[in-house]
Amino acid sequence: MESQVAEVAPIETLDSFLSGVSARAFRFAELGLRHREDALDVVQEAMMKMLGYRDRPAEEWSPLFWRILRTRIIDAQRRRRFRLGWMGSATLDDGSEMEWADTDPDPSRSHDSREAWVRMREAMRALPDRQREAFTLRVLEEFDVAQTAAIMGCSEGSVKTHLSRARGSLQKQLEDWR
Repeated sequence: MESQVAEVAPIETLDSFLSGVSARAFRFAELGLRHREDALDVVQEAMMKMLGYRDRPAEEWSPLFWRILRTRIIDAQRRRRFRLGWMGSATLDDGSEMEWADTDPDPSRSHDSREAWVRMREAMRALPDRQREAFTLRVLEEFDVAQTAAIMGCSEGSVKTHLSRARGSLQKQLEDWR
């Protein structure tokens, strides 16, 4: 007699999806906007917009969310350029650095991690917007080329070109830090 074991896949709710993506989305928005409060607002707007897509299948949520977030970032950039002109500084308004949760007991490793993130963040801020988006979506978020192209609203070849240029630029900027 054969026993049948039904495999139960974990049911992911939209709330759990959003809580799982929130930190990465914030970093993505902050790199694009260079302003903490604007990044928080944009992520919140994107999450609110996602609530309207709650009935969509869970496998569609990730590309859809990143597309919405990217659109919100572009809108915020346009509004800022229109109202304020070019932003000259890449630092936060209060001059502070990003807050870090120190979970590593070794202070030197913790310092090295913070320094590595600061260097990487500055190098990514120096990239053109499209290169930064391609790098973040392909490398950090691990979307495939087709998904990245759909999120960015461009061709797959364009994604590959932006990614190649971003990697070359980052490698050049971070070469002396290795």
